[in-house]
Amino acid sequence: METNQRPEALTSGLEPLLTSHDLAEYLGIPVSTVRDWRVDGKGPCGVWVGKHLRYAVSDVQAWLASQRESAPGRRPVGR
Repeated sequence: METNQRPEALTSGLEPLLTSHDLAEYLGIPVSTVRDWRVDGKGPCGVWVGKHLRYAVSDVQAWLASQRESAPGRRPVGR
């Protein structure tokens, strides 16, 4: 790896990671709800980066797809 590369060139192929705050803001919910979902095993899977919890955008998208109603007014199976 060349040492004169710009940081964005080094990370351009990596998937974005979200913090709990980022995820809560995106979903329009309180951060405490994201934390409660983790405790209850209901939210998207996380990625530990050292001692920091992050959420891969692809995991959030997959989890959101699993939350979609099968028809208007019908909750997803298992909820």
